[in-house]
Amino acid sequence: MPPRRRRSKNQFAATLEERGAARVFAFDEARFGLKVWHRRCWCPYGARPPWLHEDRYLWLWLYAAVEPTTGDAVVLFLPRTDSPCLQAFLDALQRHCAPGADEAIAVVLDGSGSHTGARVHWPAGLQRVPLPPLSPELNPAERWFEELRAALANRVFDTLADLEAALVAALRPYWEEPKRLISLLAYPWWREAVEHITTL
Repeated sequence: MPPRRRRSKNQFAATLEERGAARVFAFDEARFGLKVWHRRCWCPYGARPPWLHEDRYLWLWLYAAVEPTTGDAVVLFLPRTDSPCLQAFLDALQRHCAPGADEAIAVVLDGSGSHTGARVHWPAGLQRVPLPPLSPELNPAERWFEELRAALANRVFDTLADLEAALVAALRPYWEEPKRLISLLAYPWWREAVEHITTL
């Protein structure tokens, strides 16, 4: 499996060139809920951490597409992971990017069933670029979700509205300072591939 993934990295630039991509976004969705993520925390020596816990299974989904080389991002809070929600997100991404008639926006995403359903109609100008199977580490969006989960860890929220407000607060620094996303997500192999297509 590792050699296959290395080949995928090496072929990324060729894939983008073949698709005629002008820009490249990484896309994924992540589930955030009232159930608490526990992480390490400081406490007095010999004392147990005062873990707060919430067992309610209420969730929302954060859909995110991010351009690692510029820090440009589009996010939506949606209730499910299914074809209609993905369609709504792709339509929003297309409106945000407004690709010209002779250019394409590559959207890199995994092979989840909701991403490949027949009910999803890709808007003009957006092209699906699938990741190899079982390779979430190749998707920069996953790295962003790790940071957001860390920001919300060990916290209890009473409602999904409270959780959404906390997520917006965690997202805001990245919107206000795109360089933070670039430093976090612009993997060297991704940057090299994008530089290749922009210098053709």
